[in-house]
Amino acid sequence: MATAHIPTAIDRPDERSGDELNLAECVYLMRDSALFTGLSTQACEEIASYAHTRTYARNELLFEQGQPIRNAVLIHTGSVKLFQLGSNGDGDEVILWMNGSGDAVCVPAESLDRNHTCSARAMEKCRALIWEYDSLQNLLVEYQQIRKNISQILSSRLDELEVRFREVATARVAKRVALTLMRLVKQVGKMSEGGIEVSLSREELAQMTGTTLFTVSRLLSKWKDAGFVVPRREAVVILDQRRLMEVADE
Repeated sequence: MATAHIPTAIDRPDERSGDELNLAECVYLMRDSALFTGLSTQACEEIASYAHTRTYARNELLFEQGQPIRNAVLIHTGSVKLFQLGSNGDGDEVILWMNGSGDAVCVPAESLDRNHTCSARAMEKCRALIWEYDSLQNLLVEYQQIRKNISQILSSRLDELEVRFREVATARVAKRVALTLMRLVKQVGKMSEGGIEVSLSREELAQMTGTTLFTVSRLLSKWKDAGFVVPRREAVVILDQRRLMEVADE
């Protein structure tokens, strides 16, 4: 059965947030991002002048797989998941990455194919800097360092996918889940009462680790009883990273 089109932020290219970041905030975010590392403050100021701020609601699609690439997105606050739909057509998602503050969600790789290879959805309310694709392409000509940074970002993502594939093929489920949570703590973790919160559901954690919802729920309940994890409806709070690391190292 055909899936109804879900409106996305990209369908409304002229919308603006009304809560624009000032220049100092933009530069601070950019200097802390892998996409703009190595650039001077002056260069970041010029590049920021081509951007605008956008706010995405929780569960809003930033873009869909197969759509033309129109924007580059740099997250200021919140988290975003990048995913592909399973080939069986039943709506199952394969989560590729989780991105947080300072991450570039859509980096403009040099390719003749200007369509998105995956979809992106806001896991919570997000604010981001947006560059129109053509504007950023012009900036790439002037600032070759950005091209080098993009190559490094894409290489790092490939390395992570290889590691995760190896884990699915060789590691036991508890180790895979622990390793994934430790990565997510670094990528999208936020300080919460008593620990670090990672915003994703148990089903999404199961998708990322190649296991079932039942198995993830059973593991998290066991770790909750052990006192180092608190599962919530749409999040996992890590109370003791050392204990989680011990599971990951087993």
